[in-house]
This record gives sequence, structure tokens and C-alpha cells, in this order.
Amino acid sequence: MLMSADEAPLEWSTPLGAVIALAAGGVALGVAGLSVSTEPAGRVLVCVAALGLLLTAASALRQRPRLAVDKEGGGIVVNRLSGRHGYARSEIERARLVRYPRLGRRVPMLEIDVRTEDGTERLLIFGRWDLGTNPEDVFDALAVHRLVGRGQ
Repeated sequence: MLMSADEAPLEWSTPLGAVIALAAGGVALGVAGLSVSTEPAGRVLVCVAALGLLLTAASALRQRPRLAVDKEGGGIVVNRLSGRHGYARSEIERARLVRYPRLGRRVPMLEIDVRTEDGTERLLIFGRWDLGTNPEDVFDALAVHRLVGRGQ
């Protein structure tokens, strides 16, 4: 079903529920590692796993929204760990859906090639975890906002 630019979403990010679940799991593992585990090697492994979950949750929270349409500037905005980066419509060279093999099946990923005004090239790759939805739906929404061509 085709949507209008007013109906199309403007931003995508990792679902907040998943971020909260990661943080809760990290806290639970941390508590278990520090209080329940009596074996030193087990305690270290559980605490390292807890730290990994907490860092993943913090990274996902820091990068919200991961990809957004900039209605005023006519481009896209990408949040990365290093900060917020905006790309004008003229800097988007190509966007496409690519299916990569993952765990025995092929999953769609959204690839966006950008070239900044200073000549720097970047390949932005977004999966379902980054966007919180199917990358095909995001590609369609970007096409509705005329940021990518449907045939790209």
C-alpha cells in the first residue's frame, strides 16, 4: 500500500522495550554475579556478560533515533556513537536493500551510500535492530519523502 508523505514515519530506532530489557538483564546479571556466584571465575564471566548487556543498552539508548528524516533540511539524520550527523538529499548517492545471510536465512539490510561536500564517502548500513522495523518499510518511507528512488 502506498502512503503519503504525511502518513510516512519520520524516525526509526531500536525499540525502547528491547533497550529496557537489555538494561534489566544487565542489572540482574550484575547482581547475580556479585552476590550469588561463589566461584571467582564464574563471577568474572557473569559480570563481564552483565557489562556487555549494559554497554549494548547504553549504546542503543545513545543512538535514538538511529535514522530520521530531516523535514526542514530535506535530508536524513543519523545518530551514531560519535554524535548526530546530517546528510542533505544531494549527498545521498544511492540507497538499496541488500539481503545478507544470517543464521541460515537471508535478512534485509538498508544500505545508504553518502558522499559529503568535502568528498568523504560513507556506507551506512541499518538492520532491523537499528531501525525497530523491517528495513524494506523504511526504504519505502524514504522513497515517499523523495530521499531515495524506488528503483535504487
